[in-house]
Amino acid sequence: MAEKASAASSSQQIPFKPYVPAERSIAEFTLKAALLGVVLTLVMSAANAYVGLYAGMTVSASIPAAVISMGILRGLLRRGTILENNIVQTIASAGESLAAGIIFTVPALVLTGVWSGFKFWPVFLIALLGGILGVVFMIPLRRSLIVEERQLIYPEGVACAEVLEVGEEGGTGFGYILSAMGVGFIFKFFVNGVSIIKETVEGAVRAGRTVLYFGSDIAVVLIGVGFIVGFNISLLVFIGGALSWLIGLPILSSFRAIEPGSLALDSAWGIWGSEIRYMGIGAMVVGGLWSIIRIRHGISSGVREALFGYRSESGGKLLVRTEQNLSRRLILVLLIIAVVPIFFLYSHLIGSAGIGLISTITMVISAFFFVAVSSYIVGLVGSSNNPVSGMTICTILFASVLLLLFGMTGNNGILAALGVAGVVCCALCTAGDVSQDLKTGYLLGATPRKQQLAQLVGVVAAAFIMAPTLTLLNNHYGIGTGQPGALQAAQATLFANIVRPIFSGQPLPWMMIGIGAMVGIALLIIDEALRARGSHFRAHVMPVAVGIYLPLSLSVPILAGGLVSLLVGKLAARRSAEAAREAQHRGTLLSSGLIAGEAIMGIAVAFLAWAWRGIELPIHLLESDLLSVGIFVLLIFLLAWFSLRGRKITTKFDQP
Repeated sequence: MAEKASAASSSQQIPFKPYVPAERSIAEFTLKAALLGVVLTLVMSAANAYVGLYAGMTVSASIPAAVISMGILRGLLRRGTILENNIVQTIASAGESLAAGIIFTVPALVLTGVWSGFKFWPVFLIALLGGILGVVFMIPLRRSLIVEERQLIYPEGVACAEVLEVGEEGGTGFGYILSAMGVGFIFKFFVNGVSIIKETVEGAVRAGRTVLYFGSDIAVVLIGVGFIVGFNISLLVFIGGALSWLIGLPILSSFRAIEPGSLALDSAWGIWGSEIRYMGIGAMVVGGLWSIIRIRHGISSGVREALFGYRSESGGKLLVRTEQNLSRRLILVLLIIAVVPIFFLYSHLIGSAGIGLISTITMVISAFFFVAVSSYIVGLVGSSNNPVSGMTICTILFASVLLLLFGMTGNNGILAALGVAGVVCCALCTAGDVSQDLKTGYLLGATPRKQQLAQLVGVVAAAFIMAPTLTLLNNHYGIGTGQPGALQAAQATLFANIVRPIFSGQPLPWMMIGIGAMVGIALLIIDEALRARGSHFRAHVMPVAVGIYLPLSLSVPILAGGLVSLLVGKLAARRSAEAAREAQHRGTLLSSGLIAGEAIMGIAVAFLAWAWRGIELPIHLLESDLLSVGIFVLLIFLLAWFSLRGRKITTKFDQP
C-alpha cells in the first residue's frame, strides 16, 4: 500500500505531469459537451442494454464515445478541448454502465412472474438511485484508489486517456467507427429486418442416448465483443461453454431417458436449461467470494477511506483544481436524495414500511461495501473481469436470509430481494465505470468535481430510457424466454433461478451447483499457479462461469473475435511495437462500431415492429446455412484485414 500524503500537498507529490497542468484552466463542462454526452449516453445505454441481454457481457463505451466526441467537436465543429471530450465520454460511459446494472437484475422480476412488464417509474428509480449511490460512494475513494494506490492500473481508464491524448495530436479514427457502424447496421437488417442471414446455425445428433451439439450465432456484435475483451477472456468464455455443452451435455444426456419423438436439438436445450447451466451459479459464487477474500486488505483500506476520506481534505487551504471533489454537503444531500426514495419505493412495492426499512438498510450496507470492492477490482484487472454477477448473488443471498428471518415469502420476498439486488448492481456497475473515468481524468488533468457532475448527468439521462428499451426488446424478441431468437438475459435468468426457489420452497439442483463450485475452485488453483509463474494468460473464474451459463452458440463468435485480436496483435508486432498498438486500436474502433451498429439496428427493428404492427419482422426471403457462415467468415476476415492494413490514426507518445 502506497504511503498516503496529505491532500494539502498533493499537487506537489503527483508523480507525473498531467496533460493539462493543474494551474491551467480550459473549457471542460460546457453546454455543447453536456448535450453531446447526453445524446451519446442515450444511444449507447440502449445499445449496451441490447448487447448485454444478448451476449451476457457488456463493453465499455468510453473509447468509442471519446472518438465520436473528437470527431464531432474537433472534426465537424472545429472546436472543443481535450477536457470537453473527456466530459462527453464520462457522461456516455456512465449511462452505459448503468444499463448493465439494470439488465442484469430487473428482467428477473418479469421472469419470476412478480411483474407482468417493465414498469417505468420503479425501473427509473432503481436505475437512478442505484447510479447516484455508485457515484456518491466512490467519491471518497478517489484519492486512495486512483491517485495513491500504485498497483491499481485501471486499464480502460488509461487506454481512454491515451486515445484522447492522441486525438489532441491530430488523429481520431472517427471514420472507422462510422464505417463499422454502417456494416453492423446493414448486417443486422439482413438478419432481423429481411431474413437473408440466419441468426443461428446449429445442430444436434444422438449417439445412442448421448446428445452431441454444436452451433454458432451469426452476429458481428459478438465478434466485436470478443475482439475488445481479448483472446484471454474470450477463450475462457468458450471454455465455459465447452464444459457445459461439449462435456456436460453428452455425459448427462447419457443418463436421461429419451422422450418418444423428441428431437436431439430440443433435448440438448432442455437438459442444458434445466440442469447444466446451474453449474454457472456455483462457479460465480466461488469467483465472487474469492475476489473479495483476495483483495480484503485493499477493500478494508477502501472502506476506511469511504468513511473518513474527507478528514484532511484541504488542511484549511484551497485545493488545486485537479483535487476538487464534490463538497461533503452536496454528497450528503445526494445520499439523502437516494436513500429516502428507495425506502418509499420498497415500502410501496412490498406494501410494508417495516420490510421496506429492512430492505433499504440491507441495500445501503451492500452497496457501500460492494462499491469499494468493484472500484478496487476494476483497478486491478479491468472492467471485463469485474465479478458483478458474483457480488450480486452475494447481495441476493444476504437480503434473502434477512427477509426470510422476518417472515417474507412468496412474490413479496422475491420482489424485495431483487429490488435490493437491482439498486446494488446499478451502484457497483456505476462505481466501476466512475473509477475508470476518474483515472482518465487524473491522467489528463481534469477537474474531478466536474467529472462527478458529468457522471450524475449520465446516470439521470440513461435512467429515463431503461424501461422503454426493455419493454421494446421484450415485446419483439422476448427476454430470457428461451424461445428461438429471444435475448438470453443470462444474468437475469440466473438471479431469477436463485431467488424463486428461496421464497417458494422449490428445490435447487444442488448437485449441479456443487459441480460448478468445484470447477470454480479448480480454476482458482490454476489461476494462482499462473499468477505465481508471471503468466500473461490467466484463468479468471467469472468469464468461465458466464460461458457455462450462456449457449455455446454465443461463445463461438466471441472466441472468433478474440482469435482475431490475438492474430492481429502478433502479425502487427512483427513490424514494430507501435504497429501492434496501431492495429489493436483500429480493431477496437472497428469492433465498437460493429457492436453499436448491430445493437442500434436491433432496437430499430423492434421499434418498427411496434410502430407498424401490421408488418411481421423479419420478412423471410432467404435463409441458408452456407450463405450465413460464408458472410460471417468474410466479416471476420475483413475485421482482421482492416485492423492490420488501415491508415495510421495514432502517434507515439509516452504513457504517464
